[in-house]
Amino acid sequence: MLVLCAVASSMGEALSREFLLFSNLRSWLLHLRDLARQGWGLLHRTINESSLDPFPLKQILKGYHKEFFKADCRSGLDGALLAIPQGMAFAVVAGLPLAYGITCSAVACVVGALLMSSRHSIYGPTNATAFMVSSYFAAFPNLNQLASMPMLVFLVGALLIFGAYFRVADMARFISRAVVVAYLTGAALQMFAHQLPVVLGQQIAPPPGRPVARTLVSDVHDVLGHLGDIHWPSALICVLSIGCYYGLRRFGKRFPALTVTLVLMSFISAGMNKAGWHVSTYSDLSFTWRTLLPPFPDFTSGSASAQFSQLFGLALSLAFVAMMENSAMARTLASRSGHSVDANQDMLSLGAANLACAYLSGMPASHSLTRSLAAYESGAVSPVSAIVSGVVCLVAALTIGPLVAYVPKAALGAMVICVAVALINKRQIHISLRATASDAIVFVTTFFATLLVPLHVAIFTGVGISIILYLHKASQPSLVEYEFNAEGNLAEAQQGGRQHPAISIVHVEGDLFFASADIFRTQIQRSCADPNLRIVILRLKNARHLDATCAMAIEELTRALRADGRDIIVSGVLKDLYRVLKDAGMVEVIGKNNLFLASPSNPNLSTRNALRRAQEILGIKDADVRIYYDPSKSQKS
Repeated sequence: MLVLCAVASSMGEALSREFLLFSNLRSWLLHLRDLARQGWGLLHRTINESSLDPFPLKQILKGYHKEFFKADCRSGLDGALLAIPQGMAFAVVAGLPLAYGITCSAVACVVGALLMSSRHSIYGPTNATAFMVSSYFAAFPNLNQLASMPMLVFLVGALLIFGAYFRVADMARFISRAVVVAYLTGAALQMFAHQLPVVLGQQIAPPPGRPVARTLVSDVHDVLGHLGDIHWPSALICVLSIGCYYGLRRFGKRFPALTVTLVLMSFISAGMNKAGWHVSTYSDLSFTWRTLLPPFPDFTSGSASAQFSQLFGLALSLAFVAMMENSAMARTLASRSGHSVDANQDMLSLGAANLACAYLSGMPASHSLTRSLAAYESGAVSPVSAIVSGVVCLVAALTIGPLVAYVPKAALGAMVICVAVALINKRQIHISLRATASDAIVFVTTFFATLLVPLHVAIFTGVGISIILYLHKASQPSLVEYEFNAEGNLAEAQQGGRQHPAISIVHVEGDLFFASADIFRTQIQRSCADPNLRIVILRLKNARHLDATCAMAIEELTRALRADGRDIIVSGVLKDLYRVLKDAGMVEVIGKNNLFLASPSNPNLSTRNALRRAQEILGIKDADVRIYYDPSKSQKS
């Protein structure tokens, strides 16, 4: 019998544990279901409430007329002449076939222009993204680069579109304009240095193995180390090209100075070649539909999951750099032209451009600094210029592509230098250096980073420094001791002692988030060093952005003060702060009697009530606190 009872008891305990486990599991499943519903609801509301336009071009083209179309065609032609050799150059940098750069330049232009809000943005391969791709696959030689490109570009496009719907591009607001100015200035100098071997005709052998990320220092070092190898006919073509370009620019922005310059230099180089002065051209170019359209990517193969895990980190970095380049350049050109841009709309357009490239060219696309500025300088009016540039680029590569073989490399390099020089804005540099010390630090740090490290690392450096300095300034809330003056108004306490030695009214102003928690706690503890102090009234009327870290700091201070026989009272609490305190369980910790909400009609009323509560705790009979308020609003109080 005893054995049976023991067995029954153990079975009962086991069943009880199983039931408890089942109950806990059921509650967790219900909780996960609720979280999934909330997440789906948030996603649904985000997409429905998104301000993204499925076809913003129709708004931009309102009032569009024949003269605008002519200007866009001229600008598109200039851009196409840049797109072909530039696309090939970046394909070489990325370690890809030349066709990948050509089709990426063409496809990204056309698709991106259909969705962008910017009027002058041109999408395509860039030096930053090409360097990132090259360095990543150099570090993982076992990966098949060509086979991985479709999945990589697809992920970049998907991440950009996902981020656009969740308005990730809004984070660009928190990046100092000094970062953008320094990045563009450094990028311009790097483009200038990168073209020096081309315009000087120097034959500098690339490093063994895959190309590595180049910097201004390494480019200048190579040029100086090969001064004896300068090809003087190429240098002459460079000088003539720069002089011709700036001379033709005197006719106005609408004059196709870049196109005319390249055509003239092609004839001059042909004459020089006949005279025995050989000038290097793009004579080795050949294009067909087969080379321009890589194999269609297969995302359903068994290796897709392995590629996803291997390439997701690189895709995330590429998407972030592309977003930053896009936002920085679009805002710069918009400020010059007097138009406004939507960073999230442009992020969506860049994502769509990358998705198209995943199925057609397989090379990551970003915002081309050189071609975008060339479009602006050539008088582009709308995204039609980008569409014309993309179409002309693709058609020209397949039809009159052989004519590009006559363009001197030195002439095109000189045009890239001219466009790069236009990126440097002396006025903005002066403001960035003289406005504030933090702006100067951000500018100098970012600028030297662009000279010493690859561009994608430089922009991360600038963003990081900018955010650190911003957090440093935002993490220093102002804590000032206040008191009621003879007129009944709150004012900063005078030196020489408080009205009530046992009571301190501490006015808190600023952001109370994680970065300010330690400073906030330290300053309160310093105020509590007075042995006569018994009550601390925290006036949070002008405090903002209370988070979990500062809420825990307030809780620790409350418990520490009460353990020492003191107390804390909170006044002037706005609705947003009260919600955080309530959700964090701080209302029970502080006590409802010690928590006073702000009064919209009389900002000092809650502090007056908090002071009376402090006198009540201390047992002070005379609780008459004079305070000014409007009698007509007394009912609202």
